[in-house]
Amino acid sequence: MAHNSAPTQKLQGSEWRAVGALLPYVLEYKWRVALALACLIVAKLANVGVPLIMKEVVDRLDAQTALLAVPVALLAIYGILRFSATMFAELRDVIFVPVTQRAIRRVALGVFRHLHSLSLRFHLDRQTGGMTRDIERGTRGISTLLSYLIFSIIPVVLEFALVAAVLLAKFDWRFAAVTFGAVIVYISFTVMITEWRMAIRRQANELDSKANARAIDSLLNYETVKYFGNEDFEARRYDENLRKYEAAAVKNEASLGVLNIGQSFIIAVAVTLLMLLVAQGVAQKSFTLGDLVLVNGLLIQLYIPLNFLGMVYREIKQALLDLDRMFRLLSEHREVEDRPGARDLPAGPTTVEFRHVDFHYERARQILFDVSFTIPAGHRVAVVGHSGSGKSTLARLLYRFYDVSAGTIAVSGVDVRDVKQASLRGAIGIVPQDTVLFNDSILYNIRYGRPDASDAEVFEAARAAHIHDFIVTLPKGYETMVGERGLKLSGGEKQRVAIARALLKNPRILIFDEATSALDSRAEKAIQAELERISEGRTTLVIAHRLSTVMDADQILVLQHGRVVERGTHAQLLEAQGEYARMWALQQQQAEAAAVLEQTADA
Repeated sequence: MAHNSAPTQKLQGSEWRAVGALLPYVLEYKWRVALALACLIVAKLANVGVPLIMKEVVDRLDAQTALLAVPVALLAIYGILRFSATMFAELRDVIFVPVTQRAIRRVALGVFRHLHSLSLRFHLDRQTGGMTRDIERGTRGISTLLSYLIFSIIPVVLEFALVAAVLLAKFDWRFAAVTFGAVIVYISFTVMITEWRMAIRRQANELDSKANARAIDSLLNYETVKYFGNEDFEARRYDENLRKYEAAAVKNEASLGVLNIGQSFIIAVAVTLLMLLVAQGVAQKSFTLGDLVLVNGLLIQLYIPLNFLGMVYREIKQALLDLDRMFRLLSEHREVEDRPGARDLPAGPTTVEFRHVDFHYERARQILFDVSFTIPAGHRVAVVGHSGSGKSTLARLLYRFYDVSAGTIAVSGVDVRDVKQASLRGAIGIVPQDTVLFNDSILYNIRYGRPDASDAEVFEAARAAHIHDFIVTLPKGYETMVGERGLKLSGGEKQRVAIARALLKNPRILIFDEATSALDSRAEKAIQAELERISEGRTTLVIAHRLSTVMDADQILVLQHGRVVERGTHAQLLEAQGEYARMWALQQQQAEAAAVLEQTADA
């Protein structure tokens, strides 16, 4: 799914589904909603009552009656109605706030959980910056939609009905005709101009998301930008997006001016016509001055909310579009799902079997071809091969980041597709080749392997990973922040944190995916011995490029272009004089050359 693609201009049924999706959250608080609507009705009745009372006050204050008594009671009622209109409007908002905030919280949590349930393929294709903007605008759209639908559209309709009833009851048909005609012209003009503005607003939003995605991507790759001295290049690319957004934003504001001028003109014409009709009636003694005040007050109260109709319509429509973008994330297909009746992984010794596995990320590019091997419970199997041979894909398939294209992966004799993902992944610990840490403390990152672990257990895991001694030398110790993606730590330090995290999980199956690739030869030997110790009794898959790290494996598979071309122990493979033997000879030569250079440097 392209997250930066523009939504269609007109609202389709899919956008309106947002209203239906939010209904359960509203109905959950039906008494609050009913009370809020009751406050709304009282506020509007009070609002319409204000000009009616003012008419009576003005009529009582004419030259004859004003000498006898000031209408104190009417003035008191006028003040009470003014206060009541404001008070009940505020009470309405206070009562309804929990409904809106709970809906925002639950929908946002649902989207967050769903995104974590999607396959790795989705997350490799997505643009984080644009997607987070979509979620941010979507959750904000919930508040907009609920507030405007319930507290803007309903009040305007109610107030319009009340004003129409008063005009028909107290004046002749001309007043209602002018009012209705003006409202129809006003609404038609507002909808037409707002539709035009929506296209501009949508373009501005797309450019905003694109600029945000560009900025986040550049900042996440800060080091790469620095390596190539491309700060100005990145700034130019970012500014290009900002320049387009600036033009769209200026056009958007200009179109708002057109909308406001047109609305004001329609209201001014209508009010002028009605004032002429009332003034004519006053001159002919058929209307009183109070009637003039009444019509003026009613029209002002009617046209003030109508004045916001363009904004309300635009915001409701934009909220629906924003919500649709967010709900499209919820409808994103889960490529990997638990089957109905999926069960937990059986307890006890754990075996891993790959049976005639084929796999492709794209149909035109197959990665694995008829791969078969078994890791008996408690044994260690290593997979070696050149970059791009498909080694890391084996770990991703075992973890069920993807499902196999053909064949079967079985754990303890059960097809992984028949096992609950949470149960399967809970039994596997992995030390990946590229360790990415959270921007939090070292303690947090190690404890992430088992969030309920005690500090003592975290320290023990760090010792086993040979990083505890380093951590305690830091000024803040385990509370040291590792920075964005762990950039404050060296590659070897990050790798040790990843090893400690996997150890803390205490899994039945261990996967080392180039686990020592970021370490120097001395650190590698120390940690390699520790990895061998912790893998004892655990079913272990070791993915390696350095053959020296897998010499003691129970079985070694040589993967080439997605096929297993050799298998056996280290000694058997050397004796076979095949691909493994060639790789071994080449790496031995490289190691000897590195040793000579190191001795020369020391001398």
